[in-house]
Amino acid sequence: MTRFEGRSAVVAGGAKNLGGLISTSLAGRGVDIAVHYNSDSTEPDADRTVAAIEAAGARAIKFQADLTEPANVVRLFDAAADAFGGVDIAVNTVGKVLRKPIVETTEAEYDAMFDINAKAAYFFIQEAGKRLNDNGRIVTLVTSLLAAFTDGYSTYAGAKSPVEHFTRAAAKEFGDRGISVNSVAPGPMDTAFFYPQETPERVEFHKSQAMGNQLTRIEDIAPLVEFLIGDGWWINGQTIFANGGYTTR
Repeated sequence: MTRFEGRSAVVAGGAKNLGGLISTSLAGRGVDIAVHYNSDSTEPDADRTVAAIEAAGARAIKFQADLTEPANVVRLFDAAADAFGGVDIAVNTVGKVLRKPIVETTEAEYDAMFDINAKAAYFFIQEAGKRLNDNGRIVTLVTSLLAAFTDGYSTYAGAKSPVEHFTRAAAKEFGDRGISVNSVAPGPMDTAFFYPQETPERVEFHKSQAMGNQLTRIEDIAPLVEFLIGDGWWINGQTIFANGGYTTR
């Protein structure tokens, strides 16, 4: 296993679920972590993740902010740079899911979905491009719905799809500094974010579309993010669909 001692990371949404696993997994390989979280209710998760990182022998800070405000993205990277002396890795797992018919979607819901899934991602990539050390790594979590033909997820898939274009442009713009930029598109994931959007029947359908009749697990995705940060450094400007065969394009 490649070790990353001396490197530091900002993990947006890094307190729990996939973000929490990525935070602790990178810490186990020697990376210092700035753990971002959004809501007060997630602070206990952030505290547990920070404690796990420190138990693994790495340094950690927690940082609460709404990343739909670009100034808060700047503050997040400032905090990481102040704590660790610089930033080498930026991983963004932030996202919001909504399953709702187009004819029922409100303007407020549309705006919130694009603010969280697209705007925050854009300015996270922008700040990472400004702040990462040379040979850094940027990874954004998107969704396999970018390749699916389905109903109900117009604002979720629609708001995640621009991230592919942000990723490709950034890969070209940051490449002369050795910074790789990629997106990872999991299938429907077995987390608390997924189930409120679906009926039991649809959950079973989603399971039936992947190997082993199962949803994507966070443990399936975290190693792929680690690979892109380490041995997979030559992969650049890509969206990697990791979904057990759920869909492709």
